[in-house]
Amino acid sequence: MKYYTIHEFSKLVGKTPQTLRNWDKKGLLIPHHTGANGYRYYSHDQLKQVLNIKEDKKSKVIIGYCRVSSYKQKDDLQRQVENMKLYLDKQNKNYEIIEDIGSGINYTKKGLRTLLRKIVNNEVEKVVVLYKDRLLRFGFELVEYISNLYGCEIEVIDSTEKTEQQELVEDLVQIITVFSCKLQGKRANKARKMIEELTEDDKDN
Repeated sequence: MKYYTIHEFSKLVGKTPQTLRNWDKKGLLIPHHTGANGYRYYSHDQLKQVLNIKEDKKSKVIIGYCRVSSYKQKDDLQRQVENMKLYLDKQNKNYEIIEDIGSGINYTKKGLRTLLRKIVNNEVEKVVVLYKDRLLRFGFELVEYISNLYGCEIEVIDSTEKTEQQELVEDLVQIITVFSCKLQGKRANKARKMIEELTEDDKDN
């Protein structure tokens, strides 16, 4: 059973810690237990109760999520998958591997959508990624928040920042391209020039 401190719980339910303390005094929501340190702790069942989340009793799996940004990096994707399997095999639990190819700022990738659907269907105990940016370049915290609502943990094996220059350039180009489409005149020309400079620098390296 997963437990949350009063500050973690308050963020998940959208209430202030003081509101939770008031609920405790009034008997509306009593913490699951109080630690030796005097801190209140709430259970995941209480989170479901407050948010009116209904969970099926079906067994959950661990999902290893592996991603690269383009088909040119399929060898790297295979290495990710192999390393992920080695790590998950040691946990002696049922697991699945989801592979994805697409930018770290692309939220419509097939694998990512499959992962999110499984999470909100209460099918996932834990999501494991080798590096934080393998899940998403931006928006990791949002996916983590949604996952916590459904009792799903996100585990990052290596917390050090790993940024492949080519992939970072591709992500930056995509961001600038999206915004440049909304610009006109000189600002649009500046954006296009920036894209050209980024791609040229990447080729030189």
